[in-house]
Amino acid sequence: MKALDYLILILVIIGALNWGLIGFFSFDLIRVLFGDMSLLSRVIYTIVGICGIYAISYFGRIRNNL
Repeated sequence: MKALDYLILILVIIGALNWGLIGFFSFDLIRVLFGDMSLLSRVIYTIVGICGIYAISYFGRIRNNL
């Protein structure tokens, strides 16, 4: 389970970096690499979004470890 948590955290960070690039430079790295809303780019956005939702559970685990 710990490996899955690290993988999800990495994907959430990648998503956050992409949003930072969009906000600061109007540059969408996923679009450049995989196409403008191609099937692959939509799958990547979906996976990163699901990882973000799962990452919400980290708050409960952090609180339980204090």
